[in-house]
Amino acid sequence: MAYILHFVLFCGELTIFSYTVERYFSYKNYLIKQFGARMQKLTIDAGFTCPNRDGFIGLHGCTYCDNQAFNPSYCMPKKSVLQQLEEGIEFHKNRYRRAEGYLAYFQAYSNTYASIEKLKGIYQSAIEHPLIKGIVIGTRPDCLEDEKLDFFAELAQKMFVSIEIGIESIHDETLHRINRGHDFQCAVDALQRISARNIHAGAHFIFGLPEENPEMWLKDVEIINKLPLNSIKFHQLQIIKGTQMEKEYLANSKPFFAFTMDSYIEFIVDFAERLNPNFAIERFAGEVPPRFLTVNHWGTIRYDIVLQKIIKELKKRDTWQGMRYLYS
Repeated sequence: MAYILHFVLFCGELTIFSYTVERYFSYKNYLIKQFGARMQKLTIDAGFTCPNRDGFIGLHGCTYCDNQAFNPSYCMPKKSVLQQLEEGIEFHKNRYRRAEGYLAYFQAYSNTYASIEKLKGIYQSAIEHPLIKGIVIGTRPDCLEDEKLDFFAELAQKMFVSIEIGIESIHDETLHRINRGHDFQCAVDALQRISARNIHAGAHFIFGLPEENPEMWLKDVEIINKLPLNSIKFHQLQIIKGTQMEKEYLANSKPFFAFTMDSYIEFIVDFAERLNPNFAIERFAGEVPPRFLTVNHWGTIRYDIVLQKIIKELKKRDTWQGMRYLYS
C-alpha cells in the first residue's frame, strides 16, 4: 500500500478523508482537475476529409478506417456545428446528468485539414457557445502547420484546447502497411510542436495491427513514455466491414494477433503497469457496434463493463498505472 500511496500522491489521486485511491490516472479526473467539475465530450462531424483520401497524400484512407463505425447518431456533417452541439447537449443531459460543461470533440477524419480561415469559421460556433468549455481536435500529425498551431495556442489562452493525433503504431513498417501516409517521426515532431506551445496533447494507439504482437507492444511503451503527451487512448484492433483491412484479414488472418477479452485485460494491465503515470488514460479499449464487425471476439459487451474488468484485474494484482515505470 505504501507504493500505491506514493504513486497516487505523484498523480494527485489521493482522497484524504475516505482513503480511496485510483489505480490509473483517468481522463475524467484529469478534466475535473482542469475545470473543477465533470466535463462531457460532444462528438462533432464538421465535414472534413483527409489528405490520405483525397489524393493529396494518398487514396482510400487507412486500411482499417470507417468513421461511421464510431460516430453517434446525432453526428452528421449535413447538420451545422451548432445543431450538432445542441443535439449532443440534449442527448447527454439525459445520459450524463452530472456533466456541468461540455467539450466540443471534432472527431471525424482530419479536423485541421483546411485553410486557417476555414478552420476559424468552423470552430467559431463551438468557441462562442456558453456551455462549451473547450475543444478537442482529432487530426493527423501531417496536418498541423505552424500557423494552425499558433492559432490554437492563442485560443488555448482563453479556453481548454486539446489536439489529439492518431499515431496507431511506432513502427514505420506497420504504418506503411496500413496506408497511414506518414512515419512515426512525423508524429513525434508534431507532438513536440504542440507541446512547445503549451497545448494539451493527446494520442491514439491500436493494439493488434498486422505483424505486431504483445511482446512488441510491451517494449514499445518505453518509447511512448518519452512522448510529450497529456492524455492517451488505446483500442484493440477491430476488423470493420467494407474496409481494406477486412479483405486482408479474410484472405489471411495469420498476421493479426486476435485478443480474447480475457487476454486483452491481462495485456492492458501489463501495459498500464509500464505506462508513464503522468499520462491521463482516456480509453483502454475500443467499442464498435457489432453490426459493423467482420469478426466479433467480445460479443455485445459495453466498454464500461470492460473497464470494470480492467479495474478488477488491477486490484487483484494490487498494481497500478506506472508501477513498473516508477520503480524499474
